[in-house]
Amino acid sequence: MSVSLVPLLPRGMRLHHDRVRDAMVLLVPERALLLDEIGAAILGEVDGRSTLAAIAARLAERYGAPQPDVAADVRTFLDGLVAQRLMDYQ
Repeated sequence: MSVSLVPLLPRGMRLHHDRVRDAMVLLVPERALLLDEIGAAILGEVDGRSTLAAIAARLAERYGAPQPDVAADVRTFLDGLVAQRLMDYQ
């Protein structure tokens, strides 16, 4: 996968804070996926304009982690969502 790809949430899906669970969830048609802190941080950076490389760089800086490790984690997480048709790349 190219780091120049731009991830985006498909129409009808959105990130939402669930006040009952005090957690971020990905709302998709007919279900909600509870996100852990890492998943919420990654999806919080998905804006439909930022490349995978830019998202990984911001997260690496925010958490003081090595950028290659963060980039690999971001790719793995988002590829999993793409495989489930919960994320697209443009």
